Amino acid sequence: MNTSGPAEQGLRLIPFRGLRYVPERVGSLAAVTSPPYDVVVRPDGLHHLESADPHNIVRLILPQADTAAARHEQAAQTLGHWLAEGVLAPDPAPALYVYEQRNSEILQRGLIGALALSPAADGIVLPHEDVMAHVVEDRADLMRTTAAHLEPLLLTYRSDGRRTGTTAVIERTVARPPLLATTTEDGFSHRLWAVTDPAERDEIETDLTRHQALIADGHHRWATYLRLQQEQTGPGPWDFGLVLLVDTARYPLQVRAIHRLLHGLPVADALAALDGLFRIRSVEGPLPHALDALAGARAEGNAFLLAGDGGFHLVDRPDEALLTRTVPSDRPLAWRTLDATVLHSTLLDHVWQIPDAPEHIAYIHDTAAAVEQAERNNATAVLLHPVREEVVRDLARQGVTMPRKSTSFGPKPASGIVLRSLDLERD
Repeated sequence: MNTSGPAEQGLRLIPFRGLRYVPERVGSLAAVTSPPYDVVVRPDGLHHLESADPHNIVRLILPQADTAAARHEQAAQTLGHWLAEGVLAPDPAPALYVYEQRNSEILQRGLIGALALSPAADGIVLPHEDVMAHVVEDRADLMRTTAAHLEPLLLTYRSDGRRTGTTAVIERTVARPPLLATTTEDGFSHRLWAVTDPAERDEIETDLTRHQALIADGHHRWATYLRLQQEQTGPGPWDFGLVLLVDTARYPLQVRAIHRLLHGLPVADALAALDGLFRIRSVEGPLPHALDALAGARAEGNAFLLAGDGGFHLVDRPDEALLTRTVPSDRPLAWRTLDATVLHSTLLDHVWQIPDAPEHIAYIHDTAAAVEQAERNNATAVLLHPVREEVVRDLARQGVTMPRKSTSFGPKPASGIVLRSLDLERD
């Protein structure tokens, strides 16, 4: 993405007093972290995190109660208790935070701060996926009730790759002792530093005004930020949202697919409906081998891997007349040929006639979990091949959004590393 532009239209990232876990009050920092709320595979993953430590962040981002209102009120009460008990405490001064994630293969560094909100039409923060209204409603009520941003979004921008500006500040900062360091069970090490020096913050501010950002992960939370901002009667902390900004010219992200679990559709029925419309072949497992077959087929056109009956079924080479009838023609070719577009416009809407609602479709990041849940519930898992990052970027630049949950960028920031209290900023 070409992220250069007029200074007045660029990114504005401001410091805030982060809420962080007090190490002496929890079992370990690793035990209180979680993946983002929409990555946690419920209920197994949720129960695992809840049992890891009584103060795991999942009790705030995915509270459990009988109703939505009760869940969100419980999260607010839990947050209040943890602050009163000293489990969470605000940092002494506002800061921008350098955040590092690393494993044996990946090194990612970026800045966590409060980003000035702007609508997509301004061209400063570009979404690339549609959102689901019920999810935005749920996240809005949770943020409104807790008056907090509990986990940062992941946004990317592209510099010219030189060690200047924000990059220079980050590389100087990581040579200093971190505020925290921990390693989570997925093998990632996490480190966090505070940037409080005014000169360094000015260096970052000047640099970021030359860039625009792509939402890599967190479209629903960004839409929630904008919705809650509109509810306010004047300027204040709701004009900013908690984000992690990563320069992908320095630290490229991985792009993975998000899979679909079709609750009420057995695999046999799914395949029968596709007969004559797609080529259907059984492929050998295990799952990695089947995914390799999917990757090979995707190089030639739209392809999907269906699972849930103990086997794997490669579905590709769709009937061209079917695509012409079912895929909207008023979008760019890159959008019309996305697997997610064909899945939703052709398969879900036309062939299988499945509404895009949570009682019918679940969106699952983990491939093995999608297959396991499909087999357990006599359902169909539709596994997709990832979209290339440059395709995502080009569509976003054109103002074209992809079907919801089309991509999963990572590594995602761990929830629980740093939180933002809006009440604290009103004091």
